Amino acid sequence: MDTAPASAPASAPATDALVALFRRALAVHTAEGRQPPARAVLQAAAEACRGLLAERWATTQAKDAKRGAGQRRVHYLSMEFLMGRALRNAIAALRLEPALKEELARHGVSLADVLEAEPDAALGNGGLGRLAACFLDSFAELGLPTFGYGLRYRYGMFAQGLQDGMQVERPDDWQREGTPWDVERPGIGFVVGFGGRVEAEADGTRRWLPAERLRARAFDFIVPAHGHGHVATLRQWEARAEQPIDFAAFCRGEHAAAGAAQLAADTLNWVLYPDDSTEEGRLLRLKQEAFLVSASLQDLVARHLAEGRPLSELGRANAIHLNDTHPALAPAELMRLLLDEHGLGWDEAWAITRQAVAYTNHTLMPEALETWPVWMFERLLPRHLEIIYRINHAFLSEVRERVPGDEALVRRVSIIDEEHGRRVRMAALAVVASQRVNGVAKLHSQLMVETIFADYARLFPGRFTNVTNGVTPRRWLQQCNPGLSALLDSAIGDEWRRDLSALSALRGKAGDPALGQRLASVKRASKQALAARIQRELGIAVDTDSLFDVQIKRIHEYKRQLLNLLHVVHRYQAMLANPEGPEGRGWTPRTVILAGKAASAYAAAKQIVRLAHDIGRVINADPRLEGRLKLVFLPNYGVSLAEAIIPAADLSEQISTAGTEASGTGNMKFAMNGALTIGTWDGATIEMAQHIGEADVFVFGLRADAVATLKATGYDPRWVAAQQPALMTVLEAIGNGAFSPGEPGRYRALVDGLLNRDPYLLLADFADYVATQSRVDALYRDPVAWNAAVLRNLAGMGFFSADRTVAEYAAHIWSPPPAMPPRADPQRNA
Repeated sequence: MDTAPASAPASAPATDALVALFRRALAVHTAEGRQPPARAVLQAAAEACRGLLAERWATTQAKDAKRGAGQRRVHYLSMEFLMGRALRNAIAALRLEPALKEELARHGVSLADVLEAEPDAALGNGGLGRLAACFLDSFAELGLPTFGYGLRYRYGMFAQGLQDGMQVERPDDWQREGTPWDVERPGIGFVVGFGGRVEAEADGTRRWLPAERLRARAFDFIVPAHGHGHVATLRQWEARAEQPIDFAAFCRGEHAAAGAAQLAADTLNWVLYPDDSTEEGRLLRLKQEAFLVSASLQDLVARHLAEGRPLSELGRANAIHLNDTHPALAPAELMRLLLDEHGLGWDEAWAITRQAVAYTNHTLMPEALETWPVWMFERLLPRHLEIIYRINHAFLSEVRERVPGDEALVRRVSIIDEEHGRRVRMAALAVVASQRVNGVAKLHSQLMVETIFADYARLFPGRFTNVTNGVTPRRWLQQCNPGLSALLDSAIGDEWRRDLSALSALRGKAGDPALGQRLASVKRASKQALAARIQRELGIAVDTDSLFDVQIKRIHEYKRQLLNLLHVVHRYQAMLANPEGPEGRGWTPRTVILAGKAASAYAAAKQIVRLAHDIGRVINADPRLEGRLKLVFLPNYGVSLAEAIIPAADLSEQISTAGTEASGTGNMKFAMNGALTIGTWDGATIEMAQHIGEADVFVFGLRADAVATLKATGYDPRWVAAQQPALMTVLEAIGNGAFSPGEPGRYRALVDGLLNRDPYLLLADFADYVATQSRVDALYRDPVAWNAAVLRNLAGMGFFSADRTVAEYAAHIWSPPPAMPPRADPQRNA
């Protein structure tokens, strides 16, 4: 393996090849004369890199096809892959940045301008998609045989804009000027069916006759390793109608009807997570999930057979990993393929399926564990419903044998929910069919088996495990924070670039004030860059000496951006009431930065976005504060925006209600970039505190057991608020229109929701949150102590590399299972 540091230049042949490919591509794009220079250069640079990566891809596939019996190819199914920009990652992996910079200089173009010309690939939304992208990076770095599988969304989730503070959604047309990184695979395509009927053949087999047939087209996105030549592949599926137009209808002048099939196919490609508040939206989401699963598993089976391996070995040679519940149809689809398309018997097919499938759960929220009405399956996926019924029948028979007489348990664990309108429980299907089920942080995995999957854990105690999440340091430290990376190289050497645990060497240097000053200078440069962006895009001037207090994640009530806003209003009121600050020490200047999207149909979350805007509008314009408090909401949060914000953060807000955040990975990225954490004892923040040292993490609020006890014994948020005059003053100001004078009642419902229900216990945690923020202020006023705490945080972050996470998956989840000989079954294909 090539272990040269990431900064080493490429070999002369690779440099010459890049330059030749780049010049050829640039000549084509500039000759067309239709693109701005930066975009033309981006296209040319991407095509040059892609040519070199294609060679690595071919070598990798040939090697992986010859893998031995002790290694499985992993097929990672996810509805989201939040990849971000690709050019910087490609040239870093190929070690071609010096050569490209030199070549660009010949054309009078800067690399920075070219990098900015690249749009983010809109293939994901939040932490789930970004985790999947980090895993692809680690798949490559660890040299694992893998394929990631996703959908090629034309318009992403949406591009977020603000009009008078209100979130507005518009299509994220990221493919408008082409997608230079996608490699179309015209020889790879599969038919995916929907609807129709199932018929019984004379020999007792079942035959599905779909009413609608779509064609899945494959596009590959190549993800390179940085330390050697291996690559990982993200294969994206795009839907096309099997027959693009009805030619006879077109000739009759019925043009809309002639293209109806293609329009129906295109609809699957348009938007990630279509609004499911309507029946048509729910049908579309189920079709997207089925399309992803079917195309991916057909591709898997075809590749397995092309490698010359028998179907009986499919489960031992391949792992099918479900990234959350969205791809949970996979077991039923694999059974359909093995039974109907390849003629296996039920027991043999089920043994293969159970060998192959594993499932990661990412949420404890029952509403996120997808369920679908039985009638919807009957309409779209009738054969899959038959298979699910049989899986469920066999499973419940086993439960009755093991726990006779407990019909309440049978009802609770059934894949078919008979008590709420007959629905298919997709998480239950995933658990029943998987050889392993994991959570993504120790607390999450513990709560998973104590709450949502408690019955299954008692039935299958050995099936459940934990793998704590990690993030790729190549994007989230080396690329997004080159200043800090260079500082680390000079302080402890560059071994951390290959093994992040080498950061532990910083612990012994945390007390070095000179190193702390250098660290502060790096942070200040990042803050200046972000401040310039805020001024340029929003017209808000912020103080780069102020504490940058950052919360960036999707807007949701459980993530408690509203608690953050309550603290901002409290701080504002306290600053006006006491300009000299607590005990006359003055107020620590603070810039609060928020970013994130609210789901288009999530009214409460969209109100929180608007409230943030309204509070910021008032506070930012109040001269009495003398600029010591600012609130900024940066719209259209995505990977590239995160890469600008995270290196500039001093404080990372991880303030979900304890027991609700599965893991969190933003918390890791912030700490890896020199931000201290304020957070609840929740998700992976717990393990971060344990690795860093609890004294260097600002922990507040009720813990998960106390949350459960409070809810069980009766929580009265109105009474809690009444005991806190400062909190009541904040709520009254918001509820009575202090920040929305033109519409005084705008936030009355939001405040009443807190006082009457407060399901995420904001009011219960408010006082401790405010007190802990005061501790943050005190430490920030002591730069030497603050910098030492930052260095100790960095020293503890080696565990949270995605490389370690993926290595644990490979060892404990994806290692080849023992052979599972099928039982005899006289009904081969019932």
